[in-house]
Amino acid sequence: MNGSRLGASALLIAPALLLSGCFLPTHRKLPVPIAPTLVQTVPASDLVEDLNKRWEELNTLSVTVDMRATVTRSKQGEASDYPSIPGIILLRKPEMLRVYGRVPVVGTRLLDMVSDGKNFTLWIPQSNKAIEGPMTEAKTKSTNQLENLRPGFFFDSIVVRGLSPGDEYFRAADTDTVEDAAKKHLYLVPEYLLNVVHRKENSQELAPVRVIHFHRDDLLPYQQDLYDSDGNLETQVMYGRYADYGEHRYPSTITIKRPLEGLQLVLTVIKVTENLELKSDTFQLQIPPETKVQKLQ
Repeated sequence: MNGSRLGASALLIAPALLLSGCFLPTHRKLPVPIAPTLVQTVPASDLVEDLNKRWEELNTLSVTVDMRATVTRSKQGEASDYPSIPGIILLRKPEMLRVYGRVPVVGTRLLDMVSDGKNFTLWIPQSNKAIEGPMTEAKTKSTNQLENLRPGFFFDSIVVRGLSPGDEYFRAADTDTVEDAAKKHLYLVPEYLLNVVHRKENSQELAPVRVIHFHRDDLLPYQQDLYDSDGNLETQVMYGRYADYGEHRYPSTITIKRPLEGLQLVLTVIKVTENLELKSDTFQLQIPPETKVQKLQ
């Protein structure tokens, strides 16, 4: 009997063996993920409308936090975790920002950074050093990752902006499976991904600007992915459990990751005040004359 006849005979015999019960499958139990009790369905326009409304209602913001930094050196296989420090972040639209951190207990300034929307100053008193430059991202980065702190990514992370003129968007739906190790349960987490893009000039190509992730039970943002002009993931922000701070809900933790710089900041939110009066001199910084100033182009 040649090979083709043997193959044909095997094809005829295999179903007969399966039907006869000689080859029965074994069964095993799989964990069944627990679905949420509420899954909302809304169009993308509703997500955008809520973002825009929230952004339009906000004029100023003061956030008291504990800040904890981690720097990673991938080539050396090292990571350094810095102690948590108390700090305050002040924001005034359209682009003004101030971030300062204090030495715990002593209370002296550890860092102070201000921006008027066009230029910024980062003062590091312990190093007797200040860095000044335009708000645009500098191509040259410091080998000291903490010197690469910039107002722009703080501003984009502390609050989710509304969409700008020229922004285009589309929505995708997904479901993540999350494990609760303590309770030994799996949970289904349905989500919406709002993709914000720009259309390149004289092209059909769409360039990514950011992706905003929403949980579909409360429709609140829990993650933002922000991209640079070359399409690289520049900043990733995770928003922890939302809590009530006055009249508004706000994330209780904000984790800012800068993967290209090996920098991570975890902000534990203590107090939030919205739409208080913040004068322009709040965003001005007087540097001691003996300070060494590095100017970025």
